[in-house]
Amino acid sequence: MEPNLTMLTDLYQLTMINGYYKKGTHEDTAVFDVFFRKNGSEGGYTIICGVTEVVEYIKSLKFEDSDLEYLRSLNLFEEDFIQFLKDFKFTGDIYAVEDGTVMFPGEPVIVVKAPLYQAQLIETAMLSIVNFMSLIATKASRVCNAAKGDPVLEFGLRRAQGPQAGLYGAKAAVIGGCLGTSNVLAGKMFDVPISGTHAHSWVQKFDTELDAFRAYAEVYPDECLLLIDTYNVLESGIKNALIVFDELRAKGHEPVGVRLDSGDLAYISKEVRKILDEAGYPDAKITASNDLDEYTITSLKQEGAEIDSWGVGTKLITSYDYPSLGGVYKMAATSNSKGELVPKIKISENPEKINNPGFKKVVRIYNPCGRAAADLIMLNHEEIDTTAPIEIFDPVYTWKRKKIEHYVIREMLSPLFLDGKCVREEKSVEEVKKYTKAELNSIWDQYKRIKNPHIYKVDLSQELWDLKNDMVASRRNV
Repeated sequence: MEPNLTMLTDLYQLTMINGYYKKGTHEDTAVFDVFFRKNGSEGGYTIICGVTEVVEYIKSLKFEDSDLEYLRSLNLFEEDFIQFLKDFKFTGDIYAVEDGTVMFPGEPVIVVKAPLYQAQLIETAMLSIVNFMSLIATKASRVCNAAKGDPVLEFGLRRAQGPQAGLYGAKAAVIGGCLGTSNVLAGKMFDVPISGTHAHSWVQKFDTELDAFRAYAEVYPDECLLLIDTYNVLESGIKNALIVFDELRAKGHEPVGVRLDSGDLAYISKEVRKILDEAGYPDAKITASNDLDEYTITSLKQEGAEIDSWGVGTKLITSYDYPSLGGVYKMAATSNSKGELVPKIKISENPEKINNPGFKKVVRIYNPCGRAAADLIMLNHEEIDTTAPIEIFDPVYTWKRKKIEHYVIREMLSPLFLDGKCVREEKSVEEVKKYTKAELNSIWDQYKRIKNPHIYKVDLSQELWDLKNDMVASRRNV
């Protein structure tokens, strides 16, 4: 991230902090939950990403002199508040899932417990980071799932909503399952594989397509993958590619393959595959691009397209069909005059917008073969006796109940910051990617369907359910 994103916040965060400061409540402890209400792309799961970037953001929090001068110029804040911000430093606790964790709607993925003014300031930037990177990691996972094991490369930098989106989107895409990216800066910063050959402009530059292919093969004899659709795939592209492939082989080199970037990819790829095989190049790969996403790839697979790898750009890096995850940051508790944490709730006519009150944790219940059976949101002090069966119930349709025996549990949130100090070791992108793969393998296939996935069970403990319903009834004077 940028070295200092302290001012990357909404103005109302600062006006509220100023109000808390004036009222003397700014040092009260507050608990906020980060969660989302719907999975991206109407899918069955979300991969959380951006926790590492949250760490970098929290570590760099500091109002610079130029920041304070700008705030002073707004004539909204008195000088004592400006001076108060000068010494701003995060001193609270943050609990979070690991980058790459599969999570579901309604579950806290990050919990902030900190002095109120600190917890309030970090809302906007934290949501900006986690919402975007989680969205792209999830989209990439869906695309890779559709590709059914074929390599997928992220090619979206030029279509991303700005350089930062292209950069951190590329990282998220690799975490979500992509083999690599075309983004060179992402490769350098995050130590991830990069890939790319040539564009149509390379072919256009030369007098003939054959000249262009020969020139590329001369420069990259062992990495020769040719883009064959600049003029006509079947009438010229593949024919000229074969001439160059034969010349390479005569010199002791084997071609990598060809790329298709337009037209009827199912039909053309099958024709190209036949031509390559008949010419003695069964190992030459066919790569496809051209506005692909999980739906198009699924369709091409069903049509029997002969495509070995996929370059996915615009519709991945922008999450074209579902451009915002919509994660939120809601107060769940705050301290009273005695310093005790008091649960807080937001009431809404839309039931899904009523938050779960209190300082909480999330427990995942696994069956003996290691597959996730359900998640349980609980108050932080609650414990589960794993020697006894556990009964879970739907928090809305409470008559839907299930008793689970022979299970193991895992607490999903762990400390990220304690007393303002980061307590979690950073992992490489490849380590996170490996963890993400294990996470996806732990959930059943019905939750990973591209369309109409099964809804994963996310339930509330009895104590939390009682607390929530009592608070709703009290607030509505029922």
